Amino acid sequence: MTNLITGLVLAGGRGSRMGEVDKGLQHFRGKPMVAHVLERLTPQVDETIINANRNLDLYAAFGYRVVPDAIDGFAGPLAGLHIGMSCASTPLIVTSPCDSPFLPLNLVARLHDALIAGDADLAVAKTFDQAHPVFCLTKTELEPHLRAFLESGQRKIDKWYATLQVVEVAFDDNVDAFANINTAEELKALEPKV
Repeated sequence: MTNLITGLVLAGGRGSRMGEVDKGLQHFRGKPMVAHVLERLTPQVDETIINANRNLDLYAAFGYRVVPDAIDGFAGPLAGLHIGMSCASTPLIVTSPCDSPFLPLNLVARLHDALIAGDADLAVAKTFDQAHPVFCLTKTELEPHLRAFLESGQRKIDKWYATLQVVEVAFDDNVDAFANINTAEELKALEPKV
């Protein structure tokens, strides 16, 4: 099953809860947060793309293709997913945010198994009652559908998902893997104690 899944790291946000800084480039346990995400996601996929809207050269230094949103104004994760779908060379694409350095090492396999078993358009991670919509695996052939949704002015990820055949994938055994770091306080709290 070669050349099947593209991994897309979503690093295109404003970082508003962290003082408008580029979250993926904030240091955590000795390296940028995005480096942790890349180390965990890249072995699970056939190609990797980073979606970023600033500091493109710094992201490119990690050795992967970097693509900005096609929609101006920090339009959110769906804009990142859209450009990822447009650029991917595979039939499937999986997303992870740049601020989730503990993502599961079996994320892609479990989402893929559920997508196939459920004959779904999209598989999304869930822990107990909490869905994690930015951890999803979907078909790149849905790009025109997503483009039309975005062109209509819509931005809400849940609203787009509601138009698809979605399967939720339980990761109740690995709740902490989906912790994302949104604030400077969370970043500091999760650093190992010296």
